[in-house]
Amino acid sequence: MGQSCPIGVLVGVYDVIKGYEDAVRSIVPEMFSLIQVRYRVLQMIDASGPIGRRVLIDSLQLSEREVRNETALLKEQNLIEMTQKGMISTEYGRVILEQLKPLFQELSGLKAKETTLSSILGINKVIIVPGDLETDHSVSTLLGKEAVTLLMDLAKKNNDVAVTGGSSVAALANHLSPVKSLNTLRFIAARGSIGEELENQANTLVAEFANKCKATYRTLYFPEYLSEQAYELMLEEPKVKEMLEIYDNIDLVIHGIGTAKEMATRRNTSSEIIDLLKTSKAVGEAFGYYFNESGQIVYRINTIGIQLEQVKSSPNIIAIAGGANKAKALNAYFKNAPKQTVLITDEACANRIIEGL
Repeated sequence: MGQSCPIGVLVGVYDVIKGYEDAVRSIVPEMFSLIQVRYRVLQMIDASGPIGRRVLIDSLQLSEREVRNETALLKEQNLIEMTQKGMISTEYGRVILEQLKPLFQELSGLKAKETTLSSILGINKVIIVPGDLETDHSVSTLLGKEAVTLLMDLAKKNNDVAVTGGSSVAALANHLSPVKSLNTLRFIAARGSIGEELENQANTLVAEFANKCKATYRTLYFPEYLSEQAYELMLEEPKVKEMLEIYDNIDLVIHGIGTAKEMATRRNTSSEIIDLLKTSKAVGEAFGYYFNESGQIVYRINTIGIQLEQVKSSPNIIAIAGGANKAKALNAYFKNAPKQTVLITDEACANRIIEGL
């Protein structure tokens, strides 16, 4: 069954014709585009299943006929299953996805863009998923899946993993499981509450991540936004000192990157500070630091949480952010970001940065 699947031998076929792509495109122009369409359909079903045809149509911008034909073929090849709740990928489908991933990244141009973007930002590595999170929220599922795959590759036994809040980081939850590489981790809240929805706060996420992985966690129940006086007093608290020591020796950081306007709103920032951010032309935020387009820190909140200096000392850092609207924020932050960071983003955001914003 699996051995005779046409999609399953595409990697071998591509290896044979590699170097002759232009000639193959001339005589069989539909071949490479068809591979990309089928891969994207299977990828979306695997990441978001159970999923219905309507979601695929809307997310992938395909016609109803295309989706019906492609899903019928994938089912025939035992790559997906039809259930009452929707379509899901099979174990064989997931194997094929992994085998075809390098081929898809090459054919779609994403591999070249990853190399270009990592050079522009001056960081270790970039992983790009197709789509635009700004207009298609299902892209967050792909971002979350890539982040978990990377986490499993980087994490070592008994590592401490600092986690910030936010919807992009929250997307990891659906892909975590108690595998051997994750069940000894300790997830650490990287910041306190910032007034956002409870489900996206760092304290909530570390508890959820630990539960999914059968691991352990530490929370940080302090307000993120403090006055100068309150901040100085908090630094003397034993619990705070203990957390700061953990941050000093953190093994891996998982964080998001926000636009300055978005983060100021979520923090219920005062009108005076908002005016300051506008005057200083802040465009991005991470770890309580606001950056202008040149990457200069124009404002920093008094917060009990992991500091940028502590992030920079961590050997492994995963940054997750997508959507064309995040391009300026990413470009600003990465002028200060640790070089060992791996960025996971989407194609729309990558395109905006590569094209010079």
